[in-house]
Amino acid sequence: MKYKVSPNNKVFELREEDFIVSKTDSKGLITYCNKIFIEYAKYTEKELLGSQHNIIRHPDMPRSIFKLLWGTIGQKKEIFAYVKNMSKDGSAYWVIANVTASLDENNSIIGHYSVRRKPKSTAVRAVSDLYKEMVDIERRSGTRDAISASTEYLMSILSKGGKSYEEFVLSL
Repeated sequence: MKYKVSPNNKVFELREEDFIVSKTDSKGLITYCNKIFIEYAKYTEKELLGSQHNIIRHPDMPRSIFKLLWGTIGQKKEIFAYVKNMSKDGSAYWVIANVTASLDENNSIIGHYSVRRKPKSTAVRAVSDLYKEMVDIERRSGTRDAISASTEYLMSILSKGGKSYEEFVLSL
């Protein structure tokens, strides 16, 4: 079931000791979520299980970041990313996410595993500005060119700093 949620201006922080954990199948449907995930997402476990993981996607997140994320884990590599999520009530919360592919005995992807923690506030400020510009680029570029235009901008920023996205994320 798809829920119609609109963002509001409320943003809350994770506690230092929180670990948000979720697992999905290979199509991105949630198969497991811990109590901390349920608490922050503000959905019930029943509402979350079987739903697409993007149920918590905040519209302030550039689509190109998710393309990078899915492309990386599709290559069976882990990725670290800063992500702004949206709760069922429209409030937001930032996380530093570590996402990996779950593999079967034949080394085939059968799902995804994600652990999220509280990010540093300085990192959130830096990433917020970058992501805002990327979302603006996506809106200006139109549906067909949005992701490529935003990705091109991100890569130009990263190349100026001589870092990959993961190096950038881990340096904040």
